[in-house]
Amino acid sequence: MPVPPAGTALAGGTNGPRALSPLLDIVLDALTTGAEDRAGPLPAGGPDAVAHAVRTACAPLLPEHGTGAHHALRTLVHTLAAGAADPADPHCAAHLHCPPLALATAADLAAGALNPSMDSWDQAPAASELEALTCRELAALVYPRATAPDTLVTTGGTESNQVAVLLAREAATGTAPLQMVCGANAHHSLHRAAWLLGLPQPLTLPTPDGTLTPATVHTCLANLTGRTGPVLLTATAGTTDSGAIDPLPDLADLADHYGARFHIDASYAGPLLFSTTHHTALHGLDRAHTVTLDLHKLGWQPVAAGLLAVPDPTALTPLAHQADYLNADDDTEAGLPDLLGRSLRTTRRPDILKIAVTLKALGRTGLGELVDRTLAAARTLADLIEAHPRYELHSRPTLSTVLFRPTGADPATLATIRRTLLTDGHAVLGRATTPTGLWLKATLLNPHTQPGDLTTLLKLVEGHTPR
Repeated sequence: MPVPPAGTALAGGTNGPRALSPLLDIVLDALTTGAEDRAGPLPAGGPDAVAHAVRTACAPLLPEHGTGAHHALRTLVHTLAAGAADPADPHCAAHLHCPPLALATAADLAAGALNPSMDSWDQAPAASELEALTCRELAALVYPRATAPDTLVTTGGTESNQVAVLLAREAATGTAPLQMVCGANAHHSLHRAAWLLGLPQPLTLPTPDGTLTPATVHTCLANLTGRTGPVLLTATAGTTDSGAIDPLPDLADLADHYGARFHIDASYAGPLLFSTTHHTALHGLDRAHTVTLDLHKLGWQPVAAGLLAVPDPTALTPLAHQADYLNADDDTEAGLPDLLGRSLRTTRRPDILKIAVTLKALGRTGLGELVDRTLAAARTLADLIEAHPRYELHSRPTLSTVLFRPTGADPATLATIRRTLLTDGHAVLGRATTPTGLWLKATLLNPHTQPGDLTTLLKLVEGHTPR
């Protein structure tokens, strides 16, 4: 069968790779030229300049007659790359936005070409089995003593937290609504989950030192006992502001004592489980009823790669759903796996493929070494800041986030420094507000960052600090 023109050729089948090959050459070339044109972690000029470049390249976006596959692909991929925030650049360090492994990205290409839909076995025969195997393997890391732990694949920490709150609501008994208790350091998605599910506003406890204090939680749970219905206590293992980890064992003890359900959002710190050096920071993780993980942070996966782990698959029973065209009862009874109960979504990409390839290729040791190197880079940056006469360090890093600022800089100055670096395209730094004020935030996720990169980053900030 002849290969159709590039614009209408299909990616699958025996001819799909032959159709993809020249297109991939164009994509790789356009990624290269786009990065060369950008020449840094972010395009220079700010939002107006980027918007003008995109509009110019796209016009007209829907012409009467197309420009041809090769031209359109090259033009738009180049434009996207030239206007990208590139997390592979050591000076792109604002958010939990990782540089994906080339290996995982290549696997993601295969997922896109084959396009399995993870809502019924007959759309994803091998992918559904691969997902089941990989999910059980990852769940065993979280719950090593559980008999049959499991994980769900999600779009990230937000969806995982929402599903965790849903499972807690469905597990609750009595007529009173579920009351969530969280710290001020908790991710905003937990508050949105309560709103989305029609639950009361979470009781938000102060975290003046960045983490939940067991005494504060004890007082709260004691006051709730007998006055309200079921309670969900949530903890954070890796806050978005500073990477802080709540005292998980103490909080698990309190949840047990007061009969509260316990959820841990380990979106950031979860991959420490791969590290023989740092996994002890997650002691107590396996005592939670649900645990959020996110491998498009410290797991170096292309978005999306979220997970929700449970110690027992029966915990997922509330997600069961039946649609005759996808999981008819007689098909399920005949042995076809029922996939609808593994997500709130229907159509789902096989995001598990890139994760499985990475796990098999690098193993626990290989991933652990990447985690160790990344956390070591954060400690190096903290050392450089402490040794610098014109900077102050907020605290020693727990994970890979470092908060710092020029000594004596007020909030307006810090905000200006950050935006100037963004507009010039020189560096991408975040911002975090703590009880001690506003700080610049460097979130290091590139495991190949060198000390010289960090020294240059500090020089860039210093060069934009008013004298």
